[in-house]
Amino acid sequence: MVSLVLTSSDIFRALFLALSVVWLLSDLAFAKHAGITRHYKFDIKMQSVTRLCQTKNIVTVNGQFPGPRIIAREGDRLLIKVVNHVKYNVTIHWHGIRQIRSGWADGPAYVTQCPIQTGQSYVYNFTLTGQRGTLFWHAHISWLRATLYGPIVILPKKHASYPFPHPYKEVPIVFGEWWKADTETIINQALATGGAPNISDAFTINGLPGPSYNCSAKDTFKLKVKAGKTYLLRLVNAALNDELFFRVTNHTLTVVEADAVYVKPFKTDIVLITPGQTTNVLLRAKSKTPSAKFAMSARPYATGPATFDNTTTIGILEYEKSASASKSNHKNLPLLKAKLPQFNDSSYAMKFQRKFRSLATAKFPAKVPKNVDRRFFFTVGLGILPCSKNQTCQGPNNTRPAAAVNNISFVQPNIALLQAHFFNKSKGVYTTNFPTNPPFKFNYTGTPPKNIMLSSGTKVVALPFNTSVELVMQDTRILGAESHPLHLHGFNFFVLGQGVGNFDPKKDPAKFNLVDPAERNTVGVPAGGWVAIRFLADNPGVWFMHCHLEVHTSWGLKMAWVVNDGKGRKQKLPSPPADLPKC
Repeated sequence: MVSLVLTSSDIFRALFLALSVVWLLSDLAFAKHAGITRHYKFDIKMQSVTRLCQTKNIVTVNGQFPGPRIIAREGDRLLIKVVNHVKYNVTIHWHGIRQIRSGWADGPAYVTQCPIQTGQSYVYNFTLTGQRGTLFWHAHISWLRATLYGPIVILPKKHASYPFPHPYKEVPIVFGEWWKADTETIINQALATGGAPNISDAFTINGLPGPSYNCSAKDTFKLKVKAGKTYLLRLVNAALNDELFFRVTNHTLTVVEADAVYVKPFKTDIVLITPGQTTNVLLRAKSKTPSAKFAMSARPYATGPATFDNTTTIGILEYEKSASASKSNHKNLPLLKAKLPQFNDSSYAMKFQRKFRSLATAKFPAKVPKNVDRRFFFTVGLGILPCSKNQTCQGPNNTRPAAAVNNISFVQPNIALLQAHFFNKSKGVYTTNFPTNPPFKFNYTGTPPKNIMLSSGTKVVALPFNTSVELVMQDTRILGAESHPLHLHGFNFFVLGQGVGNFDPKKDPAKFNLVDPAERNTVGVPAGGWVAIRFLADNPGVWFMHCHLEVHTSWGLKMAWVVNDGKGRKQKLPSPPADLPKC
């Protein structure tokens, strides 16, 4: 018989092991419900990149263009350390992430944070709550998002399935815009001279222009598919200034999700996607391998009076050949091109946007606010502003083009609005008298008024916690009717209705969809028309709302909502993190 003598260190070890197992099991149980923490490091650095036969240095994350893909599950926490190694100030916005009580991580410069300066770093810390699907991240300062962008893939929680057939493969398709010149120089020159910035030289699919551009056949995105398989294409429009039509020749797409919200599936040949929007589509490959390649084409939907990049980017969908098929035959297959709508086909755009409907099921309800606490009517559009005395501008009487919401062109403060709000130091930074309605009424989509001069200022709307908001956004024809993709930070909203012409407050609300409206974070205000949305202000903080055409944001088509703290502990914005950048 062996005698067993336990030393005190043995007992301590056994106790520690038992406690570790308990901790591990409780951690696993917690992780199962609350998700895990995922760490990313974004080094902002310059990288030499060649496109359209020209090489230039661009701002990138980790030297990649487009930037790295973020993949996480609903419920996961993300800690993303951004280190700035370039000469520009930088911030990153996690576009479409609700940022519930994590407004310090939202990213728009001088709204929720001061920028990360050269040699500095900042850890963006947020949790993916109640969202699944495709979103994206991009720089949110000046025009740096021309090259600083990448997809965010939020998978459902473990063991949760998609409400549509499970795809064989998932493929991000990120549309971008490429300039041969330096984009920071372009926007700085435009703002200095009061002129319009130069248009882009190409559009890209996953950073590649494709064969329709000079010497770019080798820079073409190719998607290889197997006959009979279903693919989930995660479409992201990261272009700066253009809404895009997208089509895959001779293939039908089924739209299943928009802005990380599942939708009632519908079939379409052509997708319209505005900057800031994401759309997931199912593509079912043909049952037999065809003897052709198929163009995946994107080109602009443009409505305004300004010039635009009227080019087409092409990727190639090709079928995998069996081993017995000869390689030379495969190389010489014809490329079938796609026919896309006219660049200004507003009626197609309107019809397409109306097809989006929430699932509105028990599992995925459409929580449309039924009662409205505050109603707002915002005009969005262009006008002019006087140039400073020491500036010579190209407009009449030394004016420059500007953009505004309710006639107010937003002036960016020099410290972050969220800090001013949180520390009760708003005096001299912003005022809370943003107008509920336009300062004067006119025929918004008819003959413009004689005086098209805008006002300017840093004004916000302040809302008590849990206010339900109805907002009608009306395009104006002052410098020409134009579609404006409006993006709201911090919230999803429901698109109740849209129409052509002036909104009629007596007749139009009767047609609002309060049953299964689309839930989005970015919506196109129709050219010469209006769109109505509702959202619940249940997220304390300061939330930017702006046109996602970067030229219009630069010109002032932006404002902010301040949502005050509620009474409960989980209704208050926590203190800023210690490493929050300083101005």
